[in-house]
Amino acid sequence: MRIFRKRHIAIAVIIFVVCFFILWFLRPPQSTGNILLGVTFSHTFSKHLKLDWRETYTAILDDLGAKNIRIPGYWTEVEATEGDFQFADYDWMMSEAEKRDVQVTLVVGKRVPRWPECYTPDWALARSADEQAIALRRAITKVVERYKKSPSLVRWQVENEPFLPFFGKCPPPDAEALDAEIQLVKFLDPSRPIVVTDSGELSIWLPAYKRADIFGTTMYRTVWSNVFSPTFGYITYPLSPKFFWLKTNIARAIYGNKPIIVSELQAEPWGPEFFRIARMSPEERAHSMSIEKFADNIAYARSAGFSEVYLWGVEWWYMLKVRDGDSAYWNLAGDLIRHAK
Repeated sequence: MRIFRKRHIAIAVIIFVVCFFILWFLRPPQSTGNILLGVTFSHTFSKHLKLDWRETYTAILDDLGAKNIRIPGYWTEVEATEGDFQFADYDWMMSEAEKRDVQVTLVVGKRVPRWPECYTPDWALARSADEQAIALRRAITKVVERYKKSPSLVRWQVENEPFLPFFGKCPPPDAEALDAEIQLVKFLDPSRPIVVTDSGELSIWLPAYKRADIFGTTMYRTVWSNVFSPTFGYITYPLSPKFFWLKTNIARAIYGNKPIIVSELQAEPWGPEFFRIARMSPEERAHSMSIEKFADNIAYARSAGFSEVYLWGVEWWYMLKVRDGDSAYWNLAGDLIRHAK
């Protein structure tokens, strides 16, 4: 069975590479006309930045004017104690979204946005893999049953970049477990589409794309990695927008025409320590993020042909605004969100 799977993976990679080079010589991608801009909001990351997370969320909806928001559902928050499900925070976020006709994508699973990526409660970590899987599906069931009637909920995302093996403090990818979770969510709420995401720069998309109703790609332009230099590890990916256009065409040629969104577009700095963002100097964060880079990243996503984009970093913009009196990112994002076209 493992040999059979390896052969399939090898064949998929070969097909991908051949198609990539064939399509490279075809017409370039066309910039989209209208573009929808949303944000991803993590209330746990807001607390890490020492923000009042409810105030932050309200400001995102009212001041920033966001009408599309992706919310990670953290298993560690929902079921910190086995069998004791706590939904007060998520009830409040969904209620506030409903009051404003905001469209919500709710992320379920153990691997969801924000470092360390995987959020398995301590009590579950002590269990076997099979027992963990059963407990996770029970938690997913509770979340889906609770929010599937919300008029603001437009789609579910199951796991986050589930096929990316070398990022985050996570166990190895498990396609069978992912399939079981997707089937569960579809059974519980057959009316809403499922988003499955993958890395834009570090994957071939195909395993995630074929399982998705809507596929989501991440898009990070400048990152830090000690692979490239022991002392100065910043790198800007040398990829033109055509790279994403090519991957889009290959995925659709193999698995059919599906909507593709940018589930995370870099709009905050990326440094050597993921939780050090609050302490980065302006000089350090300029390596990977500036007002100019912020605008360029949105233009890049548009040039790649994407019309729905979720910005990554809204908590950081708000921190700069209330802590440092620097509203530049917040104001620019608000203007772009309200007048995106």
